[in-house]
Amino acid sequence: MTETLYPFLHPARPADPDGVLAEVRRSTEEKAREIAALRESLAAAHGERLVACARRMAEAFRAGGRLLAFGNGGSGTDAQALAALFVRPPAPARPLPATSLPQDVAALTALSNDVGFEVVFARQIAALGRAGDIAVGLSTSGGSANVVAAFAEAARRGLVTVGFAGYDGGALGAAGTVGHLFVVPSPSVHRIQEAQTTLYHVLWELTQHALDGGL
Repeated sequence: MTETLYPFLHPARPADPDGVLAEVRRSTEEKAREIAALRESLAAAHGERLVACARRMAEAFRAGGRLLAFGNGGSGTDAQALAALFVRPPAPARPLPATSLPQDVAALTALSNDVGFEVVFARQIAALGRAGDIAVGLSTSGGSANVVAAFAEAARRGLVTVGFAGYDGGALGAAGTVGHLFVVPSPSVHRIQEAQTTLYHVLWELTQHALDGGL
């Protein structure tokens, strides 16, 4: 795995500082080109749908809705960052009610221990979510069972559903429970997460514009 991701650090290679640095530079430039090209393709693929989603989210916020974000691992930290962006945005943007479900360690561990890890987000949505709230879930594979279950619960309860997935969308794309699904068509988890970060920042900015009447 190390050789695949970072071939210039593999111990089988002879020690050559200049060669290692050159390979690091080449690899970094290649990855930068990959993510730049992927982001440009997403603008073309999802631009109009991002605007439509932002308008719907603005309607939900105007009606008193709040955002519930969730995901596992790195997607969990993205859920936390997304919620923080809405709650404590850079000035002069308006703060909006949002929470990150993975942050509630007590609920997460209780549900995992007593029921099962596949329900840790669905049960929180059942307890906290109201019709008109916004459920935002992130999964690089699109197949995380607890994320899929959370969207099923959110759809049943009338929440606005917004998902971010990778590869071909996985189970999230097939479930039909995500009203606004943004798929990053890449085989690389790294590129998927980088692009998802860009997408939810764009969505946040568009939502702010929609609340100001600019969309």
